Amino acid sequence: MDKNLIDLTALEAAARIGSGDMSSEEYTAACLERIAETDDKVHAFVHLDPDAVLQQARILDERRRNGFAIGPLHGIPVAIKDIFDTADYKTECGSALLKGRQPMHDATAVARLRAAGAVIIGKTVSTEFAYFTPGPTRNPHDLERTPGGSSSGSAAAVAAGMVPLAVGSQTNGSMIRPASFCGVYGCKPSHGLISRHGALILSQHLDHVGVFARSLADAAFVLEVLAGHDPNDRDTRAVAAPDFLELVGAEPPLPPRFAFVRTPIWDQADAETRAAFEALAVSLGEHASLVDLPEAYAAAWDDQRVVMAADMAHNLNPALERGGDVLSQTLRDFMAEGRAVPAVRYLAARDNARGYAAGIGKLFDEYDAIITPATVGVAPKGSATGSPMFCSLWSLTGLPALSLPLLNGEGGMPLGVQLVGAADDDARLFRTANWLVQYLAE
Repeated sequence: MDKNLIDLTALEAAARIGSGDMSSEEYTAACLERIAETDDKVHAFVHLDPDAVLQQARILDERRRNGFAIGPLHGIPVAIKDIFDTADYKTECGSALLKGRQPMHDATAVARLRAAGAVIIGKTVSTEFAYFTPGPTRNPHDLERTPGGSSSGSAAAVAAGMVPLAVGSQTNGSMIRPASFCGVYGCKPSHGLISRHGALILSQHLDHVGVFARSLADAAFVLEVLAGHDPNDRDTRAVAAPDFLELVGAEPPLPPRFAFVRTPIWDQADAETRAAFEALAVSLGEHASLVDLPEAYAAAWDDQRVVMAADMAHNLNPALERGGDVLSQTLRDFMAEGRAVPAVRYLAARDNARGYAAGIGKLFDEYDAIITPATVGVAPKGSATGSPMFCSLWSLTGLPALSLPLLNGEGGMPLGVQLVGAADDDARLFRTANWLVQYLAE
């Protein structure tokens, strides 16, 4: 295996493939070799067919040699969380109940990746129905620790160097938390930026499609392919997506200002995390200000749980009726909690969510982004996927969030910095994040 190949970013690999300096088959083979070397310990993939993958790459190489137009992701392997339908791989959502389920069509996100020339390399492990019961995936930085969930395999695959890009999803903390634990870049975009058609739906109001990457520019690169309106997902909007890749590297018109928001659950973060973020705020000096949210925001975590529980009880009820005894007790208990939510409480939680979003939105008149922890601490040992509490408010309000691998905690393990931006202003958030990464590197 050419280690220089697997160290390439997606942008670097795309440039080399596009110029003919490297073939998709060469690059894909290097990724497959890396998977063969490491996945017996990490267990990131649940479905993988190396021969079929190499055939995809050969077809793409033949297209380029024959002078056909190539897409921006031409020849780049991308891993897909096993809750997205794929016509060439089973989609089982981490559940024995769906064992052997073979979709006939790709999810919209997968179809857009293929249209852009990506190699769909395989399906990555998801927790059971993208909730808390873990799969076999381990954290590449320490195999005794969790990679987080529910997008466990996608984050671990990128962190272990198996693929440059992976797709995941977030309803509560399922993108930002694994990105933090595994030390990669994670993006949960604005609600409705990327279509969820053909993916497992837990909550129409909370579900987001996101990406993992090994650089901020790579995340922007793949977002350009995935973002956009889809008539099959009513929450997507018929507006032109910005040029994320151009804007991520643009110089801000003024040095960004950051609101350091500890949130009402600040005391739930461990001591090392609190100290690391307070030191980060100090290092930013005049660029950061401490901002406390109003007391009313303390109820947001209960509101998020109400919406998620009720929506999951509704959307997963067919699975419960089909084979409830196969589902974990953890999932069944949460669905029972959701079925007990009164309609007036559910509707009040939805109203509150809109109010929280409006209140936070006013911060962006003065600040470019919010800085807050991605997680309560580093990845815990064992199988439990860790607490998503530092992600809950941003999933409830649908605001875009990034996890940046900028800090370290206990034992040198990764500790993500979460940046939150204004609704539907993801490009500005990427530009601000890039400024922060460069500022802290100086």
